[in-house]
Amino acid sequence: MPTPPLPPLAGGPAGPDALRPLVGVVLAALREGAEARGGPLPGGGPDAVAEHVRDALQDALPDQGRGPEEALHALVRAVARGSADPADPLCAAHLHTPPLALAVAADLAACALNPSMDSWDQAPAASALESAVTRALAAEVYPHAPAPDALVTTGGTESNQLALLLARERHSRPVRVVCADSTHHSVRRAAWLLGLPGPLTVPVHDTAALDAALTELPGPVLVVATAGTTDTGRIDPLPEIADVTARHRAELHVDAAYGGPLLFSRTLRPLLAGLDRAHSVTLDLHKLGWQPVAAGLVAVSDTARLAPLAHTAEYLNAEDDTDAGLPDLLGRSPRTTRRPDVLKIAVTLRALGRTGLGALVDRVCAAAQDLADLVEKHPGLELYERPTLSTVLFRPVGATDEQTAGIRRTLLAGGRAVLGRARADGRVWLKATLLNPHATPAHLHALLALVEGSTPR
Repeated sequence: MPTPPLPPLAGGPAGPDALRPLVGVVLAALREGAEARGGPLPGGGPDAVAEHVRDALQDALPDQGRGPEEALHALVRAVARGSADPADPLCAAHLHTPPLALAVAADLAACALNPSMDSWDQAPAASALESAVTRALAAEVYPHAPAPDALVTTGGTESNQLALLLARERHSRPVRVVCADSTHHSVRRAAWLLGLPGPLTVPVHDTAALDAALTELPGPVLVVATAGTTDTGRIDPLPEIADVTARHRAELHVDAAYGGPLLFSRTLRPLLAGLDRAHSVTLDLHKLGWQPVAAGLVAVSDTARLAPLAHTAEYLNAEDDTDAGLPDLLGRSPRTTRRPDVLKIAVTLRALGRTGLGALVDRVCAAAQDLADLVEKHPGLELYERPTLSTVLFRPVGATDEQTAGIRRTLLAGGRAVLGRARADGRVWLKATLLNPHATPAHLHALLALVEGSTPR
């Protein structure tokens, strides 16, 4: 039996020539899949999608391969046809952003070069780029700090876990976490993973209640506030919370995974007043930064606060290598193998600048205000509250919770619109999270018309 030819590699001088025809196959399959889907979501529900994927996949591990072009075309087309498409303005359920084309192109380069960010000799340029970009972004969060720093993470969950880990390591006994009901679930999970006591839940936006809780609670304490809650987009009163935590000598972490990119907006940045008083801050650029997943960061007010992450593995950061000047990367993440997610971030920052990114943030937040206006004027719809960021909660007037939830599932099953759900004030609400800067007023009208058409009479 003849030996099969070796498949080409993506790197090296010949890599681009090997990639070029395959990229063409992928782009064609993406277009065909989107056209076959014909909307923001595949219709028919989970069973129909799974059946289509099985048909395209056939044997997941065939004895004889079908070749790169056939495999790419069949499976990319199938996944594109069966995907929720955040680039469709009627896909507005989650903090799931449509990535910028330039960021996706940069990510292709990262995949082709494949640096691993766990030792300098695997990622010489990428490690230098990451150092410069993370410090620049940390300086956005902490403009007056002498040595702020940030780590690249997989997103808010890892960032919040790192914040709790760093707080735990700075004390000789377990840290007690204080947070609100609206705090992201990852904070409670992080406390569990790190062996910390279960978080004490208080309405941290009620500073009198927070003050009372900290008065009764023995230290050390880490208070977690939020700048952009997942359900409503609310921002906690950060200056007042910082005052209370400072008075009690507690530490403060702010989960700004959603709201953090308001820093790029001249008009909305004041909503984050007090953010720089936190000891650590979570920031996600795969939300209001329009990056492909993943593009998270955790920023700290002083690089010395990252010292607990220091770790040595002889084959990666031997002490004599570090002493000789090779950068030590193991202290930049609890992960070992780590992709260069900073490249797409750096390209986006260079291409758009603070002004360009700020304009995108302003645009989606303005769209949320426009949608809220439409809901308030609609006699059959009820608005939960005016939006703070780009999230709008609403529901049909007089509908039960079961009916409201059923509207969402009806739209999902038909592949016509993707709305989220949230519970607020004890009721279920439809949630529109507007992250598509290309959404127009016509799209907002269409979204409400679909909800109205699915409302039981």
